[in-house]
Amino acid sequence: MSDNMWVSTSMPYLVPREKGRTDAWGEEAAARGGKGTQRITHAGMVPAPTAVAELLGIRAGEPVVVRRRVIELDGMPCELTDTYYPADIARGTPLAETGKIRGGAVTCLAGLGHVGVRVREDVTARLPEDDEREALRLSRDQPVLRLNRVTLDSEERPIQADMMVMPAHLQQLRYELRIG
Repeated sequence: MSDNMWVSTSMPYLVPREKGRTDAWGEEAAARGGKGTQRITHAGMVPAPTAVAELLGIRAGEPVVVRRRVIELDGMPCELTDTYYPADIARGTPLAETGKIRGGAVTCLAGLGHVGVRVREDVTARLPEDDEREALRLSRDQPVLRLNRVTLDSEERPIQADMMVMPAHLQQLRYELRIG
């Protein structure tokens, strides 16, 4: 593991933020001496791709709200994240708009009455697709990690699905689990 590798845990991204706190990525980057930003490249309604439909427990092609973002560290792209929400939760809310959401999307969801209580993440590695390679400024032989996450509420209803792609050589994912 190189000194440039970023060790990331999911928990700060799963809980609503206290009032007045910035987004989790900005705080994490600042704590490590960097500047974390994100560019929203698209927000709005789209037909659910098959993988997203499976995570959200809906039919492929059903309308969902997506927020597509390029996550940057010190101005350099380090992750591509597409976050999907069921249309009945996100339609007409800040989640469906391109503006920055104060406190982040999880805080917005909580304000709408949707709080995650369980998360399932699947991580795979592969070579990047051409658009991912270009956006992340990778060579053809540099692999990426793909993290797919679904957040479920207390009734086991999927309320958010994240599809993330990040350069494998810059990332280490850490999972800390409470047993018992």
